[in-house]
Amino acid sequence: MSIDTPSLSDLPAPPPGKTGWPWTEQSDALPETQPDGTPWPKISIVTPSYNQGQFIEETIRSVLLQRYPNLEYIVMDGGSTDGTVEILEKYDPWIAHWVSEPDDGQSDAINKGFERATGDTYAWLNSDDYYAPGGLSAVAKRYGEAEKKVGALVGTGHKVNCDGDIVYTPEGSDLTHEAFLNWLNGGSFMQPACFFRRQAWEECGPLREDLRYPMDVDLWLKMARGYDFDRVGETIAFAYEHKGAKTTGERPYMRAETIKLISEYGGREAAWRELDRMAEDLADARQKIEYIKSTLLYKYIVGPLYKAFLRKDH
Repeated sequence: MSIDTPSLSDLPAPPPGKTGWPWTEQSDALPETQPDGTPWPKISIVTPSYNQGQFIEETIRSVLLQRYPNLEYIVMDGGSTDGTVEILEKYDPWIAHWVSEPDDGQSDAINKGFERATGDTYAWLNSDDYYAPGGLSAVAKRYGEAEKKVGALVGTGHKVNCDGDIVYTPEGSDLTHEAFLNWLNGGSFMQPACFFRRQAWEECGPLREDLRYPMDVDLWLKMARGYDFDRVGETIAFAYEHKGAKTTGERPYMRAETIKLISEYGGREAAWRELDRMAEDLADARQKIEYIKSTLLYKYIVGPLYKAFLRKDH
């Protein structure tokens, strides 16, 4: 089911103090049809959500205020208890489908969302990510130019801190199966900036629910075997870097599971390189910990005892 494209004046007022995109600004609306009179491709966006109430309203507004004329937006919440449901209720008229109930994790939520999707083009946007203004329009226009063998489009994505400052942008590497085997060392892109054709999902999905971290990498590796990936030369999405984000707070586990996945796909050479790098990082971390421990030991134990000894001696 598509939804009516809302404008800024249609949506609830933003929380106090929130200004700029997507609070008090909106994207330019596209014409109802493409220049040749055909409908714009239907884009289905799925947002998996669980207790990200501090971010999800921005996520929702960044989708709705794209003002894209053929949009299907689905939110699959895992039973949040932090005010997320109240936000979903507030935006209910513009969300094609949403539910808040227990699930088996992020991959399960995304898979269930795509089971309901009816679009030509799919993407998922996590509940602590948000789209750039005009992102969907840029993707739709590029798909109109792309050849049929292009199964996925990748735009520029940025990681931002909680102030909205860009802290990381992946370099533009090749978009091939071979490049994705080097995911942890320059072969990556930002997942929320990737859109893929329904057919590619039906052939290569669903997401593996036994993977906690690199389920997206697994999907890209499968898709790259049968489809081309191409680029959209514009910023499409932003992802918050914060302690609650899996790829930030649990990075060593993410690296380890990704190395294992790369090895499963035959990328043993790349996997061994990453294991070596991880071992070096762990050794550096251990040296830093030992230095800190010795520093603290001297500052709080050895130093005071030595000073006390000197005082007694005199």
